Amino acid sequence: MLDHFPLSANEFDGPVLVTGAGGCIGSWVLTLLTHAGVPVSAFDLKADTRRPSLLMSETDLKKVHWYEGDIADTAAVKAAVQHSGARAIIHLAALQVPFCRANPVAGALVNVVGTVNVFEAAKEAGIQRLSYASSVAAYGALENGGAMATLYGAYKYCNEQTAKVYSEENGLHSVGIRPGVVYGVARDQGMTSKTTVAMLAAAADQAYDIPFSGHVSWLFAAEAASAFTRSVAKVRVGAPVFDLNGVYASVEEGVAILKKCAPHARIGIKGEPLAFPMDKSDEPLRAFIGDYGQMPLDQGIASTYQTFVELLKTQRISAASLV
Repeated sequence: MLDHFPLSANEFDGPVLVTGAGGCIGSWVLTLLTHAGVPVSAFDLKADTRRPSLLMSETDLKKVHWYEGDIADTAAVKAAVQHSGARAIIHLAALQVPFCRANPVAGALVNVVGTVNVFEAAKEAGIQRLSYASSVAAYGALENGGAMATLYGAYKYCNEQTAKVYSEENGLHSVGIRPGVVYGVARDQGMTSKTTVAMLAAAADQAYDIPFSGHVSWLFAAEAASAFTRSVAKVRVGAPVFDLNGVYASVEEGVAILKKCAPHARIGIKGEPLAFPMDKSDEPLRAFIGDYGQMPLDQGIASTYQTFVELLKTQRISAASLV
């Protein structure tokens, strides 16, 4: 599966620090970098390897040095950047839509202050390779953006403006990426994680209803991770922000593919379409950073389903994850 997303250690001039490394995309970033032989460090609230361990061998996991700390703690972020010797940063640490809604102050501290901390640490360390995760939800903060307004989206849009200022005032350039609906092994949180939950339910032979319908982006997690790693594979200029949606297809189409893999799957669809613009092209991003690989929808769903079957069989994951 990793052959879809080639990466060479020769493209990097030193270690890469990944914030939010215990999350879904972060886990895949660690996997791609270690697979390519790139030195990598992880920064997260704690050294939680539950998700990375679903993707990486024990040997590769031991190659990752973990720094524990709060992304909203300026000193902790600067210390991790300094001690890791990082020459590139992939900033993924964030609280998602439900968490920001439940605790707006915590959401702002993590998503906004945390991002400023990363930019400050990069500036102080003289790092010239930086990418960060915005979100399709940022469109909700734009006038006529065509998206549901959320605090999470407002925080992400603020980060895009922050990046622009750092580029213009400090010469600290970056690449912002707005992922759509990410699916794949290790995707288990957030309002858009439910297509992946359905794949796990099918593998566990449990009934499950996806709580939204209509067309969405189907962005394979490794493809998203590859885009972030490709973004820091060389020095960039400016503070451009790009959409990343993978395959634009309906939830119904995805479920039909899943049922070809698992004919007896009891997967339903309920609810209204998501109010996010997920049909925007990935080509501007691909033109800017180069080819980062693609995962066809049928192969991505089949691979995720089959991996869940194996993980359940070996008891590395349980159906309790559906709760």
